[in-house]
Amino acid sequence: MVTIAEFMRLAVEAIESSNISYMVTGSIAAGHYGENRYTNDVDIVIFVDEDDPRIEALCSHFPESDFYVSQEAAKDAAKHGGQFKVITRSAPLKIDFMISRRDLYDRTRLFRRQRVQMPDVPDVEMAAPEDVMLKKMQYYKQGGSEKHLRDITGIMKISGELVDIAYVEHWADELDVREVWDAICRRLGR
Repeated sequence: MVTIAEFMRLAVEAIESSNISYMVTGSIAAGHYGENRYTNDVDIVIFVDEDDPRIEALCSHFPESDFYVSQEAAKDAAKHGGQFKVITRSAPLKIDFMISRRDLYDRTRLFRRQRVQMPDVPDVEMAAPEDVMLKKMQYYKQGGSEKHLRDITGIMKISGELVDIAYVEHWADELDVREVWDAICRRLGR
């Protein structure tokens, strides 16, 4: 049975050998910068073009005997935006490959990503802590899940001295999540 670290390592090797720019985000990144919590999925933003042949190359790294992945869903996500999944057949683990929206904010996130070391995984490209927080603010605003606020608070408690507050405030205004940021600041007594 594959572990989340082994699955992530395989995904990173597949992405890098397919020559695709990427960044790990979501709860894995939030746990790296903040407080760890159990997750059975890995969120990875990939930067590909419509009809990009690298999508097929990426999918081919996940053999059908061990993984479920739909090349059609992957191609559709690349063409129209959105995401596709790779799911292990031996354990309840999945990777959500999210296609970059190719907007100014996603280009900024790509530029700011960081190469980080993680246990049991080779160095990976990870979204900067500010960008992990901002995306979690967007998800919170869309769905209201308290876990996103806990993740952001954890990042601020553990890595707060590394966080560029001016950057967060600028993009919180641009992304229309300032009220979420203000609520987090109140929680933290800022």
